[in-house]
Amino acid sequence: MNSSLTTQEYKEWINELKDKFQSSQIKASLAVNSALLEFYWNLGGEIVQKQKDFSWGSGFLQQLSADLSSEFPDVKGFSYRNIRAIKQWYIFWQQVVAKTENEEAKQLVSQLVQIPWGHNIVIIQKCKEIEAELRGIE
Repeated sequence: MNSSLTTQEYKEWINELKDKFQSSQIKASLAVNSALLEFYWNLGGEIVQKQKDFSWGSGFLQQLSADLSSEFPDVKGFSYRNIRAIKQWYIFWQQVVAKTENEEAKQLVSQLVQIPWGHNIVIIQKCKEIEAELRGIE
């Protein structure tokens, strides 16, 4: 083994590389989470619109869950419970988004998709007042 590879400088460099790699992994994970939540936001909007346009009842959510779960068997996010939560999350926040100007609405949605999905679920389950939630993200 090359003795220069055991120097303190080399070891420090390896530690720096390790830190950079771990930081990159975290950034990638956050980007994936945000992309998934953007999908959830759009899905929630489409669910609400389809149910309105076609008068599809609650059985629609169960069928949607079954169909998506069949298409993507390794994905847990298409359970009936999660599909229902996506719709509730969208409705909860759409009330606020609808009251804001176009640019502010985009900014609000971009902030929402930065919050982990599990936290979003807890927020909509525990918040009785939308204003209380808004204070939490401003």
